[in-house]
Amino acid sequence: MAALSIQTIAITGIVPSYSAASGGGDTFVCSTDRTYLHVKNGGGSPITVTVVTPGEAAPGVAIADVAVSVSNGSEKIIGPFYAALYQDSTGTAAVTYSAVTSVTIGAFKLGQ
Repeated sequence: MAALSIQTIAITGIVPSYSAASGGGDTFVCSTDRTYLHVKNGGGSPITVTVVTPGEAAPGVAIADVAVSVSNGSEKIIGPFYAALYQDSTGTAAVTYSAVTSVTIGAFKLGQ
């Protein structure tokens, strides 16, 4: 599991960077309601990207994880991820993938 660096999108633009998706999943700091993931699936099959929702709607009532299908040869921007729903006790959110071959990911947040 790798920690993705959050890249801040600014009015002057950024040059985005992407990491290979980790087989055991990845984490990202989820301290703002302006955080997004950009997933690129260069593989030959669709994948499912799942972001864990550790919170509860009420005691004992789990909130369903977010599962997003990314077709082969395509990409998706997923989010925003609201800190109150997605961050765990360490302030990070966890993301897993059904497959990681030729899959890259970047974590972004909107600047002020």
